[in-house]
Amino acid sequence: MEIQSDFLVLGSGIAGLAFSIKAAGLGKVSIVTKKATVESSTNYAQGGIASVTAQTDSFESHIRDTLESGAGLCNENIVRYVVTEGPGRIDELIDWGVMFTRAENNKGTLYDLGREGGHTHRRVLHASDLTGREIERALIEKAEQNNNISIYENHFAVNLITLSKLTGVPQIQDRCLGAYVFDVEHGCVHTFRARFIVLATGGSGKVYLITTNPDIATGDGVAMAFRAGAEISNMEFIQFHPTCLYHPEARSFLISEAVRGEGGILKLKSGATFMEKYHPLKSLAPRDVVAKAIDTELKKSGDECVYLDITRRDRRFLENRFPHIYRKCIELGIDMAEEPIPVVPAAHYQCGGVRVNEHGETKVDRLYACGEVACTGLHGANRLASNSLLEAVVFAHRIYTRISMVYESTQEGIIEIPAWDPKGAAESDESIVVSNNWDEIRMCMWNYVGIVRSNKRLERARRRIDIILQEINEYYWNFKITSELLELRNLAMVAKLIIECSCARKESRGLHFNLDYPGRDDSDTPKDTIITKAILRGLKKNT
Repeated sequence: MEIQSDFLVLGSGIAGLAFSIKAAGLGKVSIVTKKATVESSTNYAQGGIASVTAQTDSFESHIRDTLESGAGLCNENIVRYVVTEGPGRIDELIDWGVMFTRAENNKGTLYDLGREGGHTHRRVLHASDLTGREIERALIEKAEQNNNISIYENHFAVNLITLSKLTGVPQIQDRCLGAYVFDVEHGCVHTFRARFIVLATGGSGKVYLITTNPDIATGDGVAMAFRAGAEISNMEFIQFHPTCLYHPEARSFLISEAVRGEGGILKLKSGATFMEKYHPLKSLAPRDVVAKAIDTELKKSGDECVYLDITRRDRRFLENRFPHIYRKCIELGIDMAEEPIPVVPAAHYQCGGVRVNEHGETKVDRLYACGEVACTGLHGANRLASNSLLEAVVFAHRIYTRISMVYESTQEGIIEIPAWDPKGAAESDESIVVSNNWDEIRMCMWNYVGIVRSNKRLERARRRIDIILQEINEYYWNFKITSELLELRNLAMVAKLIIECSCARKESRGLHFNLDYPGRDDSDTPKDTIITKAILRGLKKNT
């Protein structure tokens, strides 16, 4: 079946929904999401959204904090765009029904503002400690009320459809025409075609063994964009959140950075503090510093976790400020008002991704990207806490603004898109291949491409992932697709891109630390790492 619309949006988090709500004023929008609409990384965001809303704060301060965290690799123009456009987008979210927590006593702001690592001011708007869930609720309600928006749940995008793929003729600038999408419930593939395609598929945290991300975070958008010919940039910068709850019954539960912002102190098993050895801001240091410090201390001590102590705050405050975290800890037998919380670092956020310009445009015509899937230049080598939701709404608006300028003059064309051809693929009789490779990829990435890397570890990872990619490719072409196979295929491709970007960076900067290049190279202007299909083919020839 072919489904036509003006806009095809892949992903139903804050970026995809914010764009769709705006684009629906221009034409028909199809939102494709591989699970339920609410199942997105946005929904799991506890901390909040950073923006200058207090009289005591300033744009220059927020810009400076972002640049400092980004370790010299941020695009300053992009940082300025995002920070200065932030308050307008916050007002828009509020108009759409997002209910941020109000301030108890009005001191220059209507809203209660949190402070997180790397921020020099309180500027993080939040909805208790479930900000993402509140934003997702409001945006889904807004989208579902719009007759121009159709949401396709349990639909998994397989491949983007490009002009060069259809014609077999290389294009000076290729054009995206839509996507082949697997209908999970009915086991068939539909053709979605549109005038404009927006990737808003989120990140790739599931490529690592321990992650705060939901199961959907398998890097689908990055892998699809790479296969379609887009540039992928800075994938070596994977942010490990310093404080994931260490408990056998809650392996992906995040302890928000806001807990440290409200006075939580990191301690060793002995009760000794340690962050003063690593940064002047101590427990409020940027995430890369904190995660690396914890990793170092655990390797020295042999302990399994460190502890986050916020017992200095009274029970009533903790219940009101962190109701979700407080309840979860109590369920697991941890009373955060009386005892410290056991925590470990976990893969959390992808700072690189599909390379876009200031309008969210990729190198492929009509293909845009926003949210975690995109590399906009905002985060540089390390994302400042709570800048991600801000980036998502600002770039969703920028894409909408860009398309609005050309919408009337842009025609779809009369190119015929053939239906999906399974090419005689059989039902799988070796599903163990999928589960084994899934586990091996995640273990390999955790052991060799984690917080601390080395040339030897990266080479080991490269050899193993190359073998796995070959196995998966053979499996993909021989057997009928399933959602598990599609996720595995994308996960392996993302692992390969992270490894190659890590190998290309001959220094340690931000979230990327290589024991063989422990220093930062400031001898020249810091450069992004960029991977394309042509570059990857060249690397293979030289190895």
